Amino acid sequence: MTDSRNREVQDFQRDVLERSSTLPVVVDFWAEWCGPCRILGPVLERLADQQEDRWILAKVDTDKFTEEAVRYGIQSIPNVKMFFEGKIIGEFIGALPEYAVAQWLKQHLPAKNKNQLEAAKLLISEGREADANSLLAGLIQEDPDNAEAALLLARIVLFTDYQYASRLVKSVDDPKWSYQREMIGTFVHMYEVKDHADHIHDGPARPQYLHAIDAALHQDFREALTGFIAVIRNDRYFDDDGSRKACIAIFRYLGDDHPLTLEYRRDFNNALY
Repeated sequence: MTDSRNREVQDFQRDVLERSSTLPVVVDFWAEWCGPCRILGPVLERLADQQEDRWILAKVDTDKFTEEAVRYGIQSIPNVKMFFEGKIIGEFIGALPEYAVAQWLKQHLPAKNKNQLEAAKLLISEGREADANSLLAGLIQEDPDNAEAALLLARIVLFTDYQYASRLVKSVDDPKWSYQREMIGTFVHMYEVKDHADHIHDGPARPQYLHAIDAALHQDFREALTGFIAVIRNDRYFDDDGSRKACIAIFRYLGDDHPLTLEYRRDFNNALY
């Protein structure tokens, strides 16, 4: 391939595997005699032209590249595979409609500015959250649809500006990130409960529930988990099952291998069942 519009692969190693080291390469395995291929081809070309900064389209004629067709298990065409850094990271078979192909691309394309994301994660791991904040804010300004960047920044600002964190996660609609979005949303709900505690109905569990929320928002997660689990035991569905949701959010925030998660998960499960 000599330019972005010359899609036909001449050398698979060069035009697909090596080229995928810098941008994802979406490979359309097709043949002249294939009717559905002639339907899908223009769809892929149109989307490639619209998103030329995100991925490259490469068309591989299976009658010419029989060895590659066998190597990648091509038994039915059209067959589309996304290569990145020499590996397949997504695929589908058949002539999907344009909206379905666009959704497939959205779900499988690696995040733009991957190096900046990795740098931000490293800064966070080193405790340099202010530097990570600046890096992620600039990244989101350049790429507003970057879900991972939005969620990372939301985690950083969650305990200092929960309203900003809430705005950040509202833009995330990819199901891949649903757990992280729900986790941030649960903490935002805790802030809203704290700001409007008078809206929480009276009951024996109310003082302990509000105390647990206060502990969670001050990142005293041991005290928070102790309180929420006690509320679950005494009034399982207080505040629309708020204590169960809060425990899950804390576990997700801390991570599965965190000592507090490991210590409290059994008590949490016992309280539920």
